[in-house]
Amino acid sequence: MEKECKLNDPKFILVLLVIIGIFALGIVSVLREKIVSGSDNQMSVSAEGEVFAKPDIATISFGVQTERHEEAVGATKAGTEKMNAVMAELEELGVEDKDVKTTQYNLNPTYSYGREDGIRDLIGYELYQAATVKIRDLEQIGEIVEAVSTVGANQIGNVNFTIDDQDELQAAAREDAIAKAKDKAQAIADAAGIRLGKIVNIYESSNPTPMYRNDFAYAESAVGMGGGGPIPDIATGEMEVTVNVTLVFEIK
Repeated sequence: MEKECKLNDPKFILVLLVIIGIFALGIVSVLREKIVSGSDNQMSVSAEGEVFAKPDIATISFGVQTERHEEAVGATKAGTEKMNAVMAELEELGVEDKDVKTTQYNLNPTYSYGREDGIRDLIGYELYQAATVKIRDLEQIGEIVEAVSTVGANQIGNVNFTIDDQDELQAAAREDAIAKAKDKAQAIADAAGIRLGKIVNIYESSNPTPMYRNDFAYAESAVGMGGGGPIPDIATGEMEVTVNVTLVFEIK
């Protein structure tokens, strides 16, 4: 009878739940510590692997800016004719449609402002249309820049280079990083007088885009306003692909 009273006593039940909760938190804490910290007999070493390669893809932005026309239809017609001529020239040079993308199309009204009354008057329209072209044959860069500027593109710039297939380069950079990490771990172990065991974990991070570092090829300065002239010489330089790894070793 006395036991039944205690089991029905709210205070007794509350105390019992608190004890069970504290016990459960203790178990969770221990398990969490084991999961997060793992074995104390471990050592982590990080290293960066790198490979250099010439880019094989270029992208260039170009645009057509019309002069002011009294009517919107006039600015639209003039801009369309010039851009169509640019597109036809790109097709003639072997650039596929999938490698040309329109990035901007703006039909803008232009105004004049009275010096005395400050009244704004509509005086015409200007059209600006821009696109980017992906160039897969880097030998054509200068030829394409010269050609599109001749037929009407009067805004050219933002030359960017990249590497199309990076998988093999990342694999080579990864091998380089792992080899460096192993050498570094062995050097640390020898200096500390410990023995390395097997690798129990590995972490990797990489830059998704190849980067220019010291040997930077800044191509945008080679192009600018259109209008024909000599074919510009565009330098591609070399790009760097990097992979960072962290190796976790057992310590014997």
